[in-house]
Amino acid sequence: MKTDEERVETVDNRESVTFGADRNKDFSKEPLCLSGRDVTRIFHTGKTTTVAVDHVNFDFHKGELISIVGESGSGKTTLSKMLLGLLEPSGGEISYMGKPRDISSGAKKREYWKGIQAIFQDPFSSYNVFHKIDDVLLDCINMTGGKGLSKEEKFNKMTEACSFVNLKFAELTNKYPFELSGGQMQRLMIARIFLLKPSILLADEPTSMIDACSRATILDMLLKLRDETGMTVIFITHDIGLAYYISDSIYIMEHGKFVESGPANECILHPKAAYTKRLISDVPKIHEPWDLSTVG
Repeated sequence: MKTDEERVETVDNRESVTFGADRNKDFSKEPLCLSGRDVTRIFHTGKTTTVAVDHVNFDFHKGELISIVGESGSGKTTLSKMLLGLLEPSGGEISYMGKPRDISSGAKKREYWKGIQAIFQDPFSSYNVFHKIDDVLLDCINMTGGKGLSKEEKFNKMTEACSFVNLKFAELTNKYPFELSGGQMQRLMIARIFLLKPSILLADEPTSMIDACSRATILDMLLKLRDETGMTVIFITHDIGLAYYISDSIYIMEHGKFVESGPANECILHPKAAYTKRLISDVPKIHEPWDLSTVG
């Protein structure tokens, strides 16, 4: 019978799979694109104080695929909002491209958002219902300095972006996003990223609301985009199995703190934190009896 490590090695060596292809690469030698020191976020509601993110430290490098893993309420979404500049940290410092991040004005935030973009969990609430698909894609072209391009050049760029995610722009033009399926809407979000080509992509549970077949396709598209552009991808997820499968590095989050972090193989195959071990044990295994002792 094969050990867990042997089974994992068999999966990783499948030629059709690109996930985890850079697992042996030392990303610490790559330039830092986003880092944080003692990043904290505290919420005050009446007399109640909640520490959502508690003095976390991280270093994300160019081209690295990172997963931040935790259960609901662990603080991972609050952290992602701080990384995007949608929430201000209560304490600590976030650095961008090796320098302290400055998003103190609207203009500086817009400049920052040229370098960091997001794909959110719910595609149905990620679009302005009054904007057609053409407008969504044209905004991306204009944001990257393509305002002066001819109509034909813009059409070609939109067609190319849609083709990258296996959509036909000719079938989407003049439609509204809500006329598409959930999977098509998520693909359109990736088409936006293809046009913007940010340095950093933050993907917050981007596959949780779509079927398994579309999920694999969208993950493959994200990895292809990472490979082609050298983009750093930060995955926010509760699925530790998926995190292991796609990631170079993993950060395990519990009650607002990182309880474990490091290369994916090290974190999952040789976990040290009790919380990490519990998350791994909670993943159902097809050929073994399910252990429900941790549920309750």
